[in-house]
Amino acid sequence: MPKTLSFATRLIDWQRRDGRHGLPWQGTREPYRVWLSEVMLQQTQVSTVLDYFPRFLERFPTVQALANAQQGEVLALWSGLGYYSRARNLHRCAQAVVAEHGGVFPSSWAVLQTLPGIGASTAAAIAAFCFGERVSIVDGNVRRVLSRLLAFEGDLAKTSAQRDLWDLAQTLLPEPSAAPIQDMVAYTQGLMDLGATLCTRTRPDCERCPVQTLCQAHASDRVTDFPVKTRAPKRRSERWWLLCWFDPSDGGWVWLQTRPQRGIWAGLHCPPVFSDEAHMHAALRAVVPSAIEHWPAVSHALTHRELSLHPTVAYGSRQSLEPSGESGVWLALGQLSTVGLPKPIRTWLNQLQPK
Repeated sequence: MPKTLSFATRLIDWQRRDGRHGLPWQGTREPYRVWLSEVMLQQTQVSTVLDYFPRFLERFPTVQALANAQQGEVLALWSGLGYYSRARNLHRCAQAVVAEHGGVFPSSWAVLQTLPGIGASTAAAIAAFCFGERVSIVDGNVRRVLSRLLAFEGDLAKTSAQRDLWDLAQTLLPEPSAAPIQDMVAYTQGLMDLGATLCTRTRPDCERCPVQTLCQAHASDRVTDFPVKTRAPKRRSERWWLLCWFDPSDGGWVWLQTRPQRGIWAGLHCPPVFSDEAHMHAALRAVVPSAIEHWPAVSHALTHRELSLHPTVAYGSRQSLEPSGESGVWLALGQLSTVGLPKPIRTWLNQLQPK
């Protein structure tokens, strides 16, 4: 009886034949580009990253260039991608690579994890793609693939179950071969491709799956039962009042503050934020706007927060509106692209009408 092909062999063959091959971060063993793509792709659609990746590389073509940049520059270019802690960690990591490793990314999975913002799965991707190290990625998509493949009953809301699945993932790696880097590249990319194109969260395409006959969830007709994750993240609701001091003359100017370095929208630019309407009106009474407009509330979902944003525009001249005793900066509307702004704030400010 012929030997049944292993999971790794089937996945590698399928990836080379039917996987994705045209993405701009593929076909390179340059750790900087692989790392950048991996960070951008965390909780972000490929179609979105396709727009940001080349722009980011054009502005910061090397890890040295990124390390030398100001955080504000990085956040401005990242603006709209969301999850801004990724951009802050990206900047910190680049500085660490330059300061601690001479501008060269470490080649091992274990050492890569010591860098800011690089977790086990991102480190595995860099180590596998760039250096051929036999270590498996286990990001969200891969957890889904492997949970179904193995009918893994562990609750992935628990850290202990995540560790167990990680250990199992390492047992599925390709056997050492004459072409270790090429095999690990195809295997790692295959895990990503399978989770992104066939073994999707809803309506998985099992009939086209190259490992269907090895999949224990499919054999028991329980594909949608996996992965097991019982604890839903708690999302807290908050109401924010935002006060935009706006001078419509000379093309339009807005008063913006830098958000604290910790918390929601850390390090980004934003109009003053108030926790309740009374405090916002107290700020309005401290100056004499020529007009006030209360704009419709906007809902904005974050991972653990549901924000209800209540924007107000206070019109006047920069001299009459500037809040006394507060740190901030007047920025021309034409300069908004040069600073990091949360997506709903950028959308809102783009609706302001200058004279």
